[in-house]
Amino acid sequence: MPKLKNVVIAGGTGFLGSCIVKHLIYTDIQVTVLTRKPLPDHDNISYEKWDGKNLGSWSLALENADAVINFNGKSVDCRYTKKNKELIYSTRLDATTAIGNAIQSCIHPPKVWINAASSTIYRHSLDKEMDEESGEIGTGFSVDVCQKWEQTFDSLITPDTRKVLLRTAIVLGKYGGALQPLKAITRMGFGGRQGPGNQYISWIHERDFIQIVGFMMTHPEASGVYNVTSPNPVTNMQFMATLRKALKVSIGLPMVKSLLEFGSAIVRTEPELVLKSRRVVPKRLLEAEYKFKYTDLDKAIEDLVKSDDKVWKRN
Repeated sequence: MPKLKNVVIAGGTGFLGSCIVKHLIYTDIQVTVLTRKPLPDHDNISYEKWDGKNLGSWSLALENADAVINFNGKSVDCRYTKKNKELIYSTRLDATTAIGNAIQSCIHPPKVWINAASSTIYRHSLDKEMDEESGEIGTGFSVDVCQKWEQTFDSLITPDTRKVLLRTAIVLGKYGGALQPLKAITRMGFGGRQGPGNQYISWIHERDFIQIVGFMMTHPEASGVYNVTSPNPVTNMQFMATLRKALKVSIGLPMVKSLLEFGSAIVRTEPELVLKSRRVVPKRLLEAEYKFKYTDLDKAIEDLVKSDDKVWKRN
C-alpha cells in the first residue's frame, strides 16, 4: 500500500474532520486543514484559510497532495428554517464545487478525492437493509440535499484523481457527535425509546470511521460510493437499552413522538434525526474485506463511555 506524505482536509475543525486530524497528529503525515477560522499551526498540522466557495491561495495545498478530504457542511442538527436550509445546501455544494475546480486547476492533482455524503439518502426503512446496489433513495429535504451533493461531486471530472464518496451513518465519538446529547438525556433518566422505538439506527465507531478513511486513501482500487456504517444496525429501543447499560442507569423513561417533537423545538433541532429509520449496511466495504474493529454496539458503546483518552492513539 502507498505511504501517505501529505493530506488536505476541508472542514477539518468540525466533528468528523477533527476525528481524522486528531488521529493524524500521531503520524508523520503533513496535514493541511482548510478552515474559515485558521488556528495556530502545531505538530504536523497547518491551517489554511478558505471561504468554502471561491478559489484562492488555499488551492496550492492540493498540488502533489496524496489526498484531499472534504467534510465541509453546516450541521443538520438544527431547525430547518429557510436560512438554515439554504446554508445546509450551500456549504455542501459550494465547497464540493470549489475543491473540484481546484483539482482541475492543479498541474499535479491529488491522487484521491474523498468527499462526505450521508446514509440518510436512503428511504425510511423498517422492512429491508439498504446497501449501495439495492438501496432505495428516499424523498424529502434531507434526501434532496444528499442527491444534489452527490450530483455536484459526480459532475466534477477529475481524470487524474480517484474519487470516493462516503455515505456516512451516525458516527459515535468519545468527545463529539450524536452520542454526547444521548448520554446526557440518559443520565437524566430519559434514556428510554424515542418515538416508536422500532426505527433503525445505523452507526459506526469513530475508530472505524478513521480507519475507513485511511483505507480509502491507501487502496488505489477503491472508488465510487461506499456506505460507512457498521454491519449491524439496531433499533432505537436496542440502542438506548445498550447505552443505559453502559452508563449504569436503571431508569429510562420513553419519549413519545409528541414529547420528542416538543423537545426538539426547545433544543433547536429536528425530530427527523431520531425518528427516521436508517437501516443501512456496508456491502462494498465488506466485499473489499475491510476489517471492522467494532461490529457490536455494546462493545462500541462500552469503549466510548470509558474515561480514558486512548481512542485517539494509533494502534
